[in-house]
Amino acid sequence: MAMEMARPQAEHSFLKRLVGTWRVTAKDMTGDEPWTEEVRSLQDIWFVAEGRGQTPDGGGPATTVLTLGFDPQKGKYVGSWIGSMMTHMWVYEGEISADGNTLSLYTTGPDFQDPAKTGEYREQILFQDDNNRIFTSSARQTDGSWSQFMEAHYTRMS
Repeated sequence: MAMEMARPQAEHSFLKRLVGTWRVTAKDMTGDEPWTEEVRSLQDIWFVAEGRGQTPDGGGPATTVLTLGFDPQKGKYVGSWIGSMMTHMWVYEGEISADGNTLSLYTTGPDFQDPAKTGEYREQILFQDDNNRIFTSSARQTDGSWSQFMEAHYTRMS
């Protein structure tokens, strides 16, 4: 039995907005030096974002890779994130907001306060317009709320 070729779904249109070259600023992540992120499409099914820059406080060069797609069987956006500054691979599932401008991605990983424990995290990509977006990271608190600990601003360069 032959496997059917994947076809872009309507949900992939959000991800297509990411394609391009972006300037990234985030005081906690990039320090005073902006990063760059190149986002490319694999036939409008998968999207790969590779970030490059210097870590703050002389930590040296760093590279990150984010993959995103939409799984029609799960009815969820799926993806992963790896970075040269850590050994954990973050695996995502998520959904788009009702207004179509925010992708919320949920994952679990090492708790930043106690690495022996696992924490729950939410990362969000919010498009302000086609050329500006914000990426935030939040940790779930014991009361179930989310506490944001990182915010990066992306400006399209091309």
